[in-house]
Amino acid sequence: MGELRSRRSVLAVPASNPRFVEKARGLDTDAFFLDLEDACAPLEKADARDTVVRALREGGWGGRVRTVRVNDVTTEWAYRDVITVVEGAGADLDCLVLPKVTSARDIHWLDTLLTQIERATGLDVGRIGIEAQIEDARGLTEVDAIAAASPRLESLVYGPADFMASLNMKSLVVGEQPPGYDTGDAYHYVLMRILTAARAHGLQAIDGPYLRIRDVDAFRRSAARTAALGFDGKWVLHPLQVEAANEVYAPSQEDYDKAELILDAYAHATAVDRRGAVMLGSEMLDEASRKMALVVAGKGRAAGLKRTDGSAPDGSGA
Repeated sequence: MGELRSRRSVLAVPASNPRFVEKARGLDTDAFFLDLEDACAPLEKADARDTVVRALREGGWGGRVRTVRVNDVTTEWAYRDVITVVEGAGADLDCLVLPKVTSARDIHWLDTLLTQIERATGLDVGRIGIEAQIEDARGLTEVDAIAAASPRLESLVYGPADFMASLNMKSLVVGEQPPGYDTGDAYHYVLMRILTAARAHGLQAIDGPYLRIRDVDAFRRSAARTAALGFDGKWVLHPLQVEAANEVYAPSQEDYDKAELILDAYAHATAVDRRGAVMLGSEMLDEASRKMALVVAGKGRAAGLKRTDGSAPDGSGA
């Protein structure tokens, strides 16, 4: 895949509700998905496919990542979701989200079907990406194979509610620690497992939603925990959560400026002075420092941050 797209905030949009679809166009999210799965009642799914096709073809989404969540492979709706959406609006679609992925076989199925439709309709083969949602214990045990299953994969997405249910977790509040768990983070292993598999295969890692939509402070705390680990973004369910997600998953201006300075200093040291290490103030920089700075600078550039010294990202000046 090429350069990964920014997904700090990924808005969930019920595909069966045209009013919500229209409102989503005006929100400052990096990405969105029109949802044919949980947000659509079974009797609404067929009509919702047509709503999705119209919404994508009408445009007005700016530079957002345009995504649709289809139903999972065990259902009678999945194949028709993919065919209708991609045949009808494949040129206006960036990715499909596949929920409840439990094995590489699920990804292989979607990859094959996408390739068949692309060839039949004249679309560029392989352009439409896949995001795999990890939502239960089986999916987590197979996450490495899932992450390696297709070059179309762009991200692994944590699905907290279904995951909590799959573990028989004693909680009804998605995004908070279960009652009685008063030390550490009950979800740390799950999150790190998904993150590690994603990074091992060059993918993004996206955190799932926080369901108490009007408690923005709690959403921010939940997002900050996964942002600190290295997650790239989080699903948002309400406009109130958008600004918080965009802020939390982007580096601070101070960190972004420092990352760009590190890259400048290290490039000069290795290319001009021919040294493998350099001092930046009182800090020793080496190749590991450069790699860390690349991560922060990349996230800052994707978020649209600009250097306060006016230089271009390569240090050459604006």
